Amino acid sequence: MSRAPLIAVNGLLEAEGSPSLRLHNRYVAPLLEAGAVALAIPPLGSPDQWNALLERVDGLLLTGGDDFDAQRLGLGETHATAVITPPEKQDQDLHLARRALATGLPVLGICYGMQLLGIAGGADLLQHLPEDRPEGQEHSGGVQHCVRIKTDSKLASAMGVGSQEVQVVSRHHQALERVPDPWVAVGWDSEGLIEAIEHSEHPFAVGVQWHPELAGPGHSPHTNLFRSFIEAAEDHTPTKSLQVQPS
Repeated sequence: MSRAPLIAVNGLLEAEGSPSLRLHNRYVAPLLEAGAVALAIPPLGSPDQWNALLERVDGLLLTGGDDFDAQRLGLGETHATAVITPPEKQDQDLHLARRALATGLPVLGICYGMQLLGIAGGADLLQHLPEDRPEGQEHSGGVQHCVRIKTDSKLASAMGVGSQEVQVVSRHHQALERVPDPWVAVGWDSEGLIEAIEHSEHPFAVGVQWHPELAGPGHSPHTNLFRSFIEAAEDHTPTKSLQVQPS
C-alpha cells in the first residue's frame, strides 16, 4: 500500500442537548503509532451512506461504549443498571459490524466493540456480571487481571504471546455468554468468562473484552495487537478510493 491505511472509528453519541460525537484520543493514538490514519464515524446518515464509507476505508475499529438495550435486541429484559446506548447509535454500530464481517473488512472490537461483534453474529449477552457471575472476578472500574489466550489462535499470533497469560485492564459489567460458529472464543479470565473472540472465516475480525489502548505504548502484546490490525488493513483493498479535493 502506497499510503497510510485509513481506519474508520466509531465513538460515543452524546445525546443530551445538542447531539455530538465523542471519540477518546486513547483509541486513535495506537492507530497513529502503528502508521495508520483515523476517520471518525458520525452517528448520522443512512445504511447506504455507511456502506459507502466502509467501501473507502481499510479497517474498522469498534471502540468501548455504553450498554446494550437487551430487550430491543431480543436478548431478554434490559437490566436496571444498564446505561443504554442511544438506539440510533446501537443500530448504526450493528450495521457497521455486520457490513465489515460480510465484506471482509478488517475489524477490531474493544469492550463494547467485542460484544457488538458477538451480538452481530448471534451471541448471547450476560447483562450484569455481579448477578450473572456473582463468584467471578471484578471487571468494572479499570481493574487489572490476567487473561489466558488460546494457543495457535489468530489473536495469539497478533499479540505475539503464544499461549501465555497477559495482564489486561477491564471496564465492563456486561459480557458475552457464548459465541456461535464461525466465531470462536480465544481468551478467558480465570473463571472461564469469555474475554476474546475471533472469526474463523474472516481475514481479521477480532474482539477483546479488555482495553488494550489503556496499556500504553510500552506494553508490547497490546501494541502488537494494534500493529497486526493495521497490517491486516494494509493488505485490504477498498472497493472504492477516497476522493479528496485539493484545497
